[in-house]
Formats: sequence, C-alpha cells, structure tokens
Amino acid sequence: MSLRVFSYGGGVQSTAALVLAAQGRIDFGVFLFANVGDDSEDPATLAYLERYAKPYAALHGIQLIELHRQRRDGTRETLYGRLTKSGGRSLPIPVRMSNGAPGTRSCTADFKIKVIGRHLKATGATADNPATVGVGISLDEIERVNNRRAEPYERPVYPLLDHTPPLRRHDCARIIAAAGLPVPPKSACWFCPFRRPATWAETRRDRPELFQRACDLEALLNQRRTTLGKDPVWLTRFNRPLADAVGIAQDMLPGFDTDDALCDNGACFT
Repeated sequence: MSLRVFSYGGGVQSTAALVLAAQGRIDFGVFLFANVGDDSEDPATLAYLERYAKPYAALHGIQLIELHRQRRDGTRETLYGRLTKSGGRSLPIPVRMSNGAPGTRSCTADFKIKVIGRHLKATGATADNPATVGVGISLDEIERVNNRRAEPYERPVYPLLDHTPPLRRHDCARIIAAAGLPVPPKSACWFCPFRRPATWAETRRDRPELFQRACDLEALLNQRRTTLGKDPVWLTRFNRPLADAVGIAQDMLPGFDTDDALCDNGACFT
C-alpha cells in the first residue's frame, strides 16, 4: 500500500485540508511540514503551528510531522543561515534583479521539496510505488498546478480542486473558522520577495522589528554584491531599498497591489 501524505504549508489552504481530514472528508492521516528554519519561516506561521495546528491534528488522530533540512553532519541548515553565512555568494531566494527580472532560486527545491522527498523515500516511497501527496492549491491559484513538476517517487493530488464544488481561498477560510480555529496568516518566509507590497506595508506597521530585519538582510546581500562588482538586488519589484519601496506600495491604488508572481510549487503560500 502506497503512502498518503499531505504537504502542509502552514497557511490557509493546507490548514483547511487539515480540517477536512479531521472531519473525514478527505483521506489523509499524515501531514508533513517542511520548516525552512525557525529563523526563516514567518514567526506568525510557526506560532500558529504550535498553538493551533499541532494540537488540532493530535486531537483528531492526525500526524503533523515537522521536517528540517539536515547537513551531512546531522546539523540543521536554515534558509536564512544559508543567505547570511560568512563568505556566502548564492542567492537562493527569488530576489528582483536591477533590470526588474526575478532571479533564479533554489529555496523551495532545497528546503521544501527535497526535505519532504527524503522523508517519503525513507518511509518507502519509490518510483514503482510512489507516495500520494496532497497539495493545498485552491481554485483561485489553479495555474500553480501546471507549474508543479512531480518527482518520480510521488503522485501529486489536489483535494481542494477535487472537492465538490472546488474550493477557493475564501472557502478555505470559512471551513477553518467553522471548525472553531482562527484563520492562519499567509505562509511564507518573512523575507520572501514573493510577498505582496501590501503585506510588506503591514509588516512595517505591525511588526517593525521584523521589517527592519528584512531591510537589514537586503542591505547585507547588496553589500556583498557591491564587493563582487555586481548590481544590487531587491526584495520587491520597485528597484529600490525595501524601506523606500513600502512607501510606493502604500500609495498604490486598490487593485494594483497584486502578486508579482507565485511560487511555482504548492509547498509555499499554502
């Protein structure tokens, strides 16, 4: 019998899937959360995981397993740690280049997909007997399905899309609230360049210390690039430091503050 697991992102869609599983409406008894680092995940996501998601899962007999990227010596590697390590040159996150184009990235692959993949293979998933992996993509983000490349050891399925009727993000929020849980914040690393401009503005208003950390990270990356003779990179599309970019975001008309891009895998922002 093949494994059945759900890739838990810590946000609205995958938390709705957790509720549906607890109610017996979808068949998943194991949820896997790939934590890219306690210093990297949004603190609000980690707080929700500990205060609400894990107790709810345990109450309903569901395993919610937290996974981490391990180095060969057994120590944990975090995404923020990789970005800030002394002498580091790589940019594994999707920063905006000076010409406005998004940079290449490896964060989702290295800290989400491969981490979950190692767990699946260690627990019996193979190309001949792939694991069924639930992914929390809702109808309003259906384009992400076509961008997700399946690994040989997995067979992705989309319970929110297979639901009758297919579920949108607001439907997921309603399901969570009806179960007596608070609706979680949108999950992502606190420094992710895929964050919407309005989200950056909210972070500066509500969590100024976290916002300053993001500004400091952007400055560190550019100090290193200046030393290497390279153009600066940015955490937003506005081709300027984050603190200045947020002012532009606050002046944007309603409807113009849309996602620049979406992570092309269901492991983030779900």
